[in-house]
Formats: sequence, C-alpha cells, structure tokens
Amino acid sequence: MSRLGRDYLKVGFYTEVLFVEKNIRFIAINNNIDSANQMDCDFTPFLNLMNEFYARDTSKKIKAVMKAKGESGKHLTTIPPYGYMKNPDNPNQWVIDEDAAEVVKKIFHLCLEGYGPAQIAKQLQSDKIIIPFVHWKQSGIINIPKDIDNPYKWSADTVSGILEKQEYIGNTVNFKTHKQSYKSKKKINNPKEQQLIFENTHEPIIDVDTREKVQELRKNRRRPTKTSKTNMFSGIAYCTDCGEKLYYCTSNNFEKRQDYFVCSTSRKNGKDVCNTHYIWAVILEEGVLAHLKMVIDFISLYEDTFREVMGVQHKAIIKKELSSKKRAITKAENRINELDRLFTSIYEDKISGVLTESRFKMLAEQYEQEQSELKEKVKILSYEIEQREQESNNVERFVAKVHKYFDLQELTPDVLNDLVNRVEVYAPEKINGRRTQHIDIYYDFIGLLPMLLLQTKMNNSIA
Repeated sequence: MSRLGRDYLKVGFYTEVLFVEKNIRFIAINNNIDSANQMDCDFTPFLNLMNEFYARDTSKKIKAVMKAKGESGKHLTTIPPYGYMKNPDNPNQWVIDEDAAEVVKKIFHLCLEGYGPAQIAKQLQSDKIIIPFVHWKQSGIINIPKDIDNPYKWSADTVSGILEKQEYIGNTVNFKTHKQSYKSKKKINNPKEQQLIFENTHEPIIDVDTREKVQELRKNRRRPTKTSKTNMFSGIAYCTDCGEKLYYCTSNNFEKRQDYFVCSTSRKNGKDVCNTHYIWAVILEEGVLAHLKMVIDFISLYEDTFREVMGVQHKAIIKKELSSKKRAITKAENRINELDRLFTSIYEDKISGVLTESRFKMLAEQYEQEQSELKEKVKILSYEIEQREQESNNVERFVAKVHKYFDLQELTPDVLNDLVNRVEVYAPEKINGRRTQHIDIYYDFIGLLPMLLLQTKMNNSIA
C-alpha cells in the first residue's frame, strides 16, 4: 500500500472509487489486500493513514536536519551555482569551475557595459556558449538523459538569476525558499529577513564593488529606444531641477553627434513643471571624460593630498549626518518614554472613572500605533548610523579604483559605471553670448569632489 501512495485521501479515492469504476482489481501482497475480497479491504483506510503519518513524520525530521545544517552555515543546495563545483576532496566545499566562472564574469562585465539580461542572453547565444544545464551535464554534475534542442539558448531569466546571486562574492545564502506542505513540490520565495547569509564561505568570482554596481544599474533599468540604440549615460544622467532622469533621444537618421538627452519631466508634463533643457550626448561624454582625466591625473600626482582633503571632508559630512540622526533617535526615544507615561495616566483615569472605556481604547490605540512607528524609526536610524560609521574607508576604495585607470584615454560604459554613480545636468545659461551648461558628477564612494579645495591644497603644497 505504501508503494501506491502516502496521501491517504488520494489513495482512498483510487482504491475505493476510481478502481471500482474502471473495474480494476488491486492487490497489495505484503499487506494481504485484494479488492476482489471486500473483507480484506476493511483495514485499508487505516493502513493509508499510517503510511501518511510516516511520510509526515519523516518530512518533519528532514526539515529539522536541514534547518540545523542551514543555520550552521553549510550549503543546502545539491548542485552548486553555475560557476562553482564541489571539491572532489571535500563535497561540502565549493571551488571555482574555471570555464563557467569566465562566463559569469562576462555576464557581469556586459551588464556594467549597459547591456540588459535579454541583450546579454542574445550575446551569449551568438558566442555559442552552452547554457548551465548542458554544462552541468557535460561535466557529469547531473546525469539526466534529457536532450536540449538548442544548447546555446540562454534566457533573460537565467541571466537575471546569475546577476542577483550573492554566492558569486563568496557568500552562502540559506533558506531562500520554502514549501507550504510536504505534499507540495512548489517552492515559495522567503522574504530577505528570513534568509541567512554567511559571508566569505568560499572563493569569490566577482568582487563586492562589481556586484553592488550591477545591482544599482539594475534598479535603474533602461528602456531601449525604438532604434535599439543605447547610451552609457541612460539611467545615470538626471535633471538637477526636478531630480528626474534625462531621456535619451535618437533616431536612425541621426549621426552620433545629434543624439541628445532631455528632461523627462518637461517632456511629459510641459515646461511649466520643469524648465525644458537638453544636452548633446557627445558633449556630456566629453565633459565627463575631461573631468575624469583631471581627477585621475590629480590622484596620480598628489595622492596623499587627495587622501588628506577627502578624509577631512568625508569625516565632516559623516559627523554632521550622524549628529542629526542621533538627535532624531534621542527625540524618538524620549517620546516613546513619554507615551509610556501617558498610557499609565489614561489607564488610571479609566480605573477612576474619569475616562470612558471607548475613549480609553481610542487613546490607547493611538499611543500604541505612534509608539510602534517610533520604535521602527529608531531601528532604521540605528541601522543607518551603523552603515555610515563603516564607510570610513571609502576614500581608499575610490583611490584603489582610480589606480586601474591611470592610462585612461576613452570613456567606456565599464569605466563610467565603475567610477560614477550619477550625473546631474543643469539648465543652460548664456555667458558672454556663449551657451554654457554646468554638470555635477557624483563619484562612487565619495560623491561630489571639492575640486576648488583640492586645487588650493595642491597649490599650497607646491608653494
């Protein structure tokens, strides 16, 4: 009976309804059951129930084992993510699968260059790179006789899954999914707060900065133009006045010098909402490249001066932010304590008959809601303070990035996305009859650079 099934409802339907209707004789030799002899089947429902109980109990034990294993930081997946394989000497350890790891690096690199998942999938297919399933099959990781019609047919979902995985920076993420019942095979994604992340459990394929930059780019997904043309500044260029993105405008009849960016707010809602202004794409590229070269040259010649100025500047900004957040926490905590006193007061008023029951309930609910919101605010502010206090090494991280580009000659999407977070474009002005346009460049880790302060410090050092 246990071979027929462990779901007593379904097994009962088959043996007592379907088999009877189809005139099927059912025999379970070990259980001494023969449907031709009705007397033998009287105990069958109890056997089915016991079989299901056994399956349910086994499921609970397996869950307990997997929970303990996952909480200890061990890998729960049977097959490592694409790019890794099990260590032949230690199956609990992941090591890099060199061939697949190169593909993973390529996917992240293409994303940094501005390609979306669908475009990356097409590129991989064009380069005749086999999909993960075929790679695992050829490597002997899985042994499934199923054949694939097109071994190079990458999907956008597969690419997106690779770009989202934390495993590629050396982390183990457990409890990503769960099943509602041991009878169901459907997996349901767990919220992030229910997942457990263990850092540096295996060798990374991608560095943390690259993954963070990719996640930021994917948040600002760029819609392709009708011409299928793309521009590296899409999703990075913003309007200073309204804070919205700049639209990339082009045409099949345009030369490269004719492509331009325009404020999305003024284009959608009119110039009354935000003053219409645009900037030629080639001018934006030349301006950012010139500024990048200036910053890179400055750091290559006066690295210590840059560290000194930016260290002081960064600490001043963080100190100001932390001071403001700490004051907000103190204010919130004082209000929480005050609400505790108010709650005690209205409770005493209710007991003494000064407050009615309905009035007491209304005030109590208001106080509890406000207190709950304040506690959540304190929690968020405390987390933000912790994060900002950990950012003291941002100047060093930026300098380390710049070292890679001392010979920079051309602005590419890879370079732009690695060094720059955001570019804000101002409305143009006419100065001495010439059209002049100002832009702000927010660099990764350090934001706006105080170039005047840097130049002054440099001149003082030279003097």
